[in-house]
Amino acid sequence: METASADVPADRAAYLAAVEQVRAAAAAYYGDGTSALDDDTFDRLMRGLAAYEDAHPGDAVADSPTGLVAAGAAGGGDVTHSVPMLSLDNVFDQDGLERWGAGLARRLGREPQGYHVGPKIDGLAVAAYYTGGKLTRLVTRGNGITGEDVSHAIGTVDGLPESLREPLSIEVRGEIVLTNEQFEEANRIRAEYGEPVFSNPRNAAAGTLRATGRAYTIPLSCYAYTLLPGPDAPDDDANSRDLAGRTHSSLMDRLGSLGVRTVADTPVGARTVADLAAARDYIAEVAAGREALPLGIDGIVVKADHPEDQAAAGAGSRAPRWAVAYKFPAVEKTTRIVAVTWATGRTGFLAPRAQLEPVDIAGVTVAFATLHSPGMITKLDLHIGDTVTVRRAGDVIPYVVGPVTALRTGAETPIALPEQCPGCGGEIDSSQERWRCVRGRACDLTRSVEYAVGRDQLDIEGLGPKIVVRLVADGAVADVADLFTLTREQLVAATGSEKNADKILVHIEAAKERPLNRVFCALGVRGTGRSMSRRIARHFGTMAAIQAADIVALQEVEGVGPEKAAMLLAELAELAPVIVKLAAAGVDRPEPQPVTTAPVGADADAGEDAAEALPLAGMTVVATGSMTGPLAELSRNGVNELIERAGGRAGSSVSKSTSLLVAGAGAGSKKTKAESLGVRVVEPEEFAEMVAAYLA
Repeated sequence: METASADVPADRAAYLAAVEQVRAAAAAYYGDGTSALDDDTFDRLMRGLAAYEDAHPGDAVADSPTGLVAAGAAGGGDVTHSVPMLSLDNVFDQDGLERWGAGLARRLGREPQGYHVGPKIDGLAVAAYYTGGKLTRLVTRGNGITGEDVSHAIGTVDGLPESLREPLSIEVRGEIVLTNEQFEEANRIRAEYGEPVFSNPRNAAAGTLRATGRAYTIPLSCYAYTLLPGPDAPDDDANSRDLAGRTHSSLMDRLGSLGVRTVADTPVGARTVADLAAARDYIAEVAAGREALPLGIDGIVVKADHPEDQAAAGAGSRAPRWAVAYKFPAVEKTTRIVAVTWATGRTGFLAPRAQLEPVDIAGVTVAFATLHSPGMITKLDLHIGDTVTVRRAGDVIPYVVGPVTALRTGAETPIALPEQCPGCGGEIDSSQERWRCVRGRACDLTRSVEYAVGRDQLDIEGLGPKIVVRLVADGAVADVADLFTLTREQLVAATGSEKNADKILVHIEAAKERPLNRVFCALGVRGTGRSMSRRIARHFGTMAAIQAADIVALQEVEGVGPEKAAMLLAELAELAPVIVKLAAAGVDRPEPQPVTTAPVGADADAGEDAAEALPLAGMTVVATGSMTGPLAELSRNGVNELIERAGGRAGSSVSKSTSLLVAGAGAGSKKTKAESLGVRVVEPEEFAEMVAAYLA
C-alpha cells in the first residue's frame, strides 16, 4: 500500500487558503457530492492542514476543519442525536496503523482485548430509530450533533427493514449506499426522465436520500455498523440492559439476528481478530478482491472490540480514539475532458475515447478513458470541458463514470457524434446504443485477419501485417475462413516469393489442427477473449454444440450472464456463414478435454474421482512474468491452456481465492500481492514438474 502524502502549506497565507479550499470542497462533498476534489486530494489537504497546525499551533484557526465532523461543512438539522455521530481518523499504510495501535495501547496501559475489522463503505451515514420494532425515523449524520430528518425515505432502503424480528426500541447506525447495480439502474431511470445522471454512487446516495416529490423511486441499500439503545428507552429498560457490556462483534451479531443488514453481510464480511497482525491480513485480503465487489468501499475500519477498551480510550471532538479507518488508494479521481477521438474496432463498432487532463489513479497516470459508446455519451450528457469522475480498477481500461454537472461553467461544448464511420468513411447503423459501421467486420478486415493469425489464435507463421493487407486488397481474403482456401498463386502474388508462399501453405495446413478454443478465439466473437474462448470450448466441446446452444445453455459457462449470452447468440448468428466455410475447409477440431487416469470401462464415479485427481483440480492458478525452463516456449495463452488441461482454472489477477502463482522472471506486483496474501508462489520449473504429464 502506498502512503498518502500530505500537502503541507508553506506558510500561514497558504494555510489559510488551504482551509478555505477544504471548507469549499467539504461543503460540496457533504452537500450533494459535487466536489471538484476527489477523496485522495481532499485527504492530502486535510493531512497537510493537520501537519501545519501541529508545527505552528499558534497559527491554527479556531474552527479548523481538522477538528470538526465532516470538516465542519455538513449542515445540521432539526433532530439532535442521542450520542454524537463522529467521523473517523484515517491511516494510509501499515506504519500508520501500527502508530495508531501503539497510541491506543498507551492510552489503555495494555494491549486491547481484540479488534473488530470490517469494510469502510463509501456512503452517507444515517441513524435509524426503531420504536417497538417499527422503523419510525431516519436521520442523516449532519454535523454530528444534529441531523436532517429524511424519514420520507423509509421503505425505500434495502437492509433497513420497516419491522424488526423483535419489538425492540433501538437506534441503528449505518451507511446508505447504492450498489454498482443500483447505481446503473439509477442513472438509467434518471436518463428516462430527462434528468442529469449521477457522477458517482455516493453522489447518487446523498441526492436520492434527501429528494422528495420525484415521479420515480430509486432503491437504496444500507449496511449497519453499530447499535445503540433507543434514545427514549429508560436506563432500566430490558433493551438497554441487553446491549450494555456487549462487544462490538456481539452488537453486530445482534443486529443481524433482528433482520438488519450489517457490514458483515458484504461479500468481504467482517472479522474479530486478536491483534493488528491479523487485522493486516484481513486488510490485504479485502484489498486484493476489492475490484470485484458489487459496492464501493474505500478502506477498512479497525475498532477496539471490547466496550471497556472503548470507554477507556474515549473520543475527541471529531473522532473516537478507539477506532480508525485504513484508507485504500483511490480508484476514482476527478479530472477534465479536453477532447474526444473516435475509432472503429475490428468488429465494426465505434469506440469513442476521452482525452483527459492527466490524473494519477492508484499509482498510474491516466490520460485517456473509454466512453463506451455514443449512446452512453448521450445518456451521461457529456461535454468537452466537463469535470468528470474517472474510475480505474486493476487491469480494467479506465472509464468515465459521469460528469460533475454542478461544476459546469457554461464554457463546455457538446461532444460531436460522427456522421460517418471513422474507419472507412461509410454509413453508420445508429439504431442501437452501440453504433456500428454498416460493413461490420469488413470495415477493418485486415485487423480481424491479423488477430486471427496471431500466435495465441491460429498461429499461422509468415502471415505478417503487410501480407494480410495485400491479401485483403487483392480480394483473396474476405473473412477468416478464406485463409484456408488460399492458393499458391494468391500467396505468391501477396509475398512475391514462391518459397515464402510454400512455407505459409504448410503453416496454414497445420492451423487446421488447432483446438476449438483457438479457432473460436480467432473468430473475434465480441465479448470474448482467450480465457472466455477456452471456457466456452471446454464446456461445449465442439463448434456444432456451441452453435446449438440457446441463451440458457450459454449461461452455464462460467462468467456468462444473460446480457453476454444474448450477445453471444447474436454474434454466432452473424458468424454462421464463416463457421460453415471453416468446417468445409476441414477446420473443425473438437476441444481436448482433461485427460484422466480412469480405467477403460470405469463407471461415472470413477471418472469423477479421476478428474479430481488432476494435479490442479479445484485450483485457481495465475501465471506472471517471463516463463523459463520447459515453459519458455509457451505463450501466456499456452501456459493458461496447460493450467486448464491439468484441471485448474487460469486466473488473470491475484486475490484471496488464488491457489497458486507461477512467478517467472520479472514478476512484479502480482508476486508481492500473492506473498502478502499467503498464496503459494512457485517458479516455472517447479510448476512444470507439477504438470509434467500434461505438457505437450
